[in-house]
Amino acid sequence: MRILIADDHELFRDGLRLVLDDLDPDLEIVEASTFDEALARASESPPPDLVLMDLVMPGMAWNEGLSALKRAVGAAPLVVLTAAEDRRLVLDAVRLGAAGFIPKTSSGKVMIGALRLVLSGGVYLPPALLEDREVAALQQALPLQAMDGHAGHVVGPARPMADVPLTPRQREVLALLGQGQSNKEIARALGLSEGTVKLHVTAILKALKVNNRTGAVVAAARLGLAAGAPTPPGEDHGG
Repeated sequence: MRILIADDHELFRDGLRLVLDDLDPDLEIVEASTFDEALARASESPPPDLVLMDLVMPGMAWNEGLSALKRAVGAAPLVVLTAAEDRRLVLDAVRLGAAGFIPKTSSGKVMIGALRLVLSGGVYLPPALLEDREVAALQQALPLQAMDGHAGHVVGPARPMADVPLTPRQREVLALLGQGQSNKEIARALGLSEGTVKLHVTAILKALKVNNRTGAVVAAARLGLAAGAPTPPGEDHGG
């Protein structure tokens, strides 16, 4: 999985790299310190599967930068990591396409849990914000998800799959699943580690709300997300 970290503080980027090891030790991480650099990195091949960005960076206003970056990465989820926790800022960021808003004061455990939620097709907001009436109204429109900051459990309704397209990399993995390929074969075909492929498969199963590979391929075919013969029955859940 390829992650773009866009933040103008080098020390924070270095610390975030360490935290992300718990997400997947074989991540490919690229960095940017301005909105212009972030847009350039987002246009590289292969594109990022996930974007983590601060709102305050040189180059342009945060709302313009977020919108431009979201357009550049397409279906890949974009998560805001910032020291600001203003309710209005959170609402505006989500309306502009952010798939999550994680305070920089969050623990590593909460941050990783939030990112796993986002990669599975959810939207993460700080739990305290879900008590706000306007946030609750937006929750009904999306809907949103939040994490229990103490236990790390998902709470709240999931977003409809029709509103949560898979990332480009997850679509590639799903297409190869449809051809009956194993995790090892998929890893070889896409130049990834088996651990990264397993993470993608898990995210695909969660996003499609199915329990195994066959269910994923069938659900994807119904949604027009992939083509190919379903994996023979009996495959394991994650690889």
